[in-house]
Amino acid sequence: MAKKKGGRLISSAGLVNYYESEDKRSIHISPVNVVVAAAAIGVFILIMNYIY
Repeated sequence: MAKKKGGRLISSAGLVNYYESEDKRSIHISPVNVVVAAAAIGVFILIMNYIY
């Protein structure tokens, strides 16, 4: 098969290219904070299940 110029597929099978943007107005959350928040919410839900 011949390669097409530009390197982009016509059909990307549902995959999306995400480009890193440096918008100063956007909210920046570190991956560590996301994992810690998810763990804290999980522990909170487990505690609530045991209480009720």
